[in-house]
Amino acid sequence: MKKVLILASVASMIDQFNIPNILLLQELGAEVHVLTNFQNAGTIPKEKAANLKKRLAEMKVQAFDVGINRSPFNKMNIKAYKEIKKILVTEQYDLVHCQSPIGGVLARIAARTSRKKGTKIVYTAHGFHFFKGATIKNWLIYYPVEFILARYTDCLITMNKEDYNIAQKKFKCRKIKLVNGVGVDLTKFEKQTDEKKNMLRKRYGFEPEDFVIIYTAELSYRKNQDILIDMMAMENMKDKNIILLLVGKGEEENEYRNKIEKLGLQKKIRLLGYREDVKNLIMISDMAVSSSRQEGLPVNIMEDMATGVPLIVSNCRGNIDLVEDGVNGFIINDNKAENYTNRILQIYQNPQIKYKFSNENITKIQHYSLDEINQEMKLIYSGLL
Repeated sequence: MKKVLILASVASMIDQFNIPNILLLQELGAEVHVLTNFQNAGTIPKEKAANLKKRLAEMKVQAFDVGINRSPFNKMNIKAYKEIKKILVTEQYDLVHCQSPIGGVLARIAARTSRKKGTKIVYTAHGFHFFKGATIKNWLIYYPVEFILARYTDCLITMNKEDYNIAQKKFKCRKIKLVNGVGVDLTKFEKQTDEKKNMLRKRYGFEPEDFVIIYTAELSYRKNQDILIDMMAMENMKDKNIILLLVGKGEEENEYRNKIEKLGLQKKIRLLGYREDVKNLIMISDMAVSSSRQEGLPVNIMEDMATGVPLIVSNCRGNIDLVEDGVNGFIINDNKAENYTNRILQIYQNPQIKYKFSNENITKIQHYSLDEINQEMKLIYSGLL
């Protein structure tokens, strides 16, 4: 029986993105192990991380809890590297599939000896930290690391065209693949209808005439919710029945909460934290936004598309792979609050645009279904095992 390790910096990455990969590998007859940080679990609560551990045990997946830190300069990663290397030597895996920048670095360095003995290394880049518009610092730190480690990678999986093109042109890697993200389970989402929307709005305490905007993302500098708070404070937004839902938790939560209170926007902006009912929250929404500075291929946008809500997104890698300006949403080229306001009001005042974008999203999302992604991943795994 082949033995495979799936490694990520935080447990949320296993929970949200890798359960289908585990099931695929088991279907291929492999014994699967998982290595991640269950204590600092990322974007899921600790209780959810604990439940994930139990779920993995029920799936007969051995789980290693290693204190990987998401900061490249944290000393914890020295200890984590040693633990990872020891586990690789002991378990003698046939395949290691690593993800997240720090997890990918630690795994590929630790696996150099194992790789000489036949272990295959797969790295999924959920969005390189160097990209068009990134700081020079990001390019100086992250690009050389990925350039060097590409030679210790048997298969590099990218999720957007920009990353794929950089990898193809610059990296010496045995195989480079472009996969349409982690996939969306379309059986869990349904197209929005007025009947379903209004029924759920009644349950959640919203009025039929409210215009609800949703943004599901970690509350962070990278996701840039700050600009949307500024947007909601603008005069031409404050006097309308527009409500913004910010779904997620993160390091900027307290700062955002204080800013919302300072601007007197508590009734206009709802900080909802981590939620298990995201599909219902999308269903009650009239529009979805993303003001992100950086993306790989955003799952939140794909879930919005699967529900058929129109999109307004920042002009960043990943977002522009999913949204075609004027076709299934609007792209904001200059990431300023007033530009979001103008596009939101355009849809707010013109329902026909909303319906056009909605129908386009339902069609477009079929290419990003979990079934299609599973077929691609199955071919990749089969070719390496």
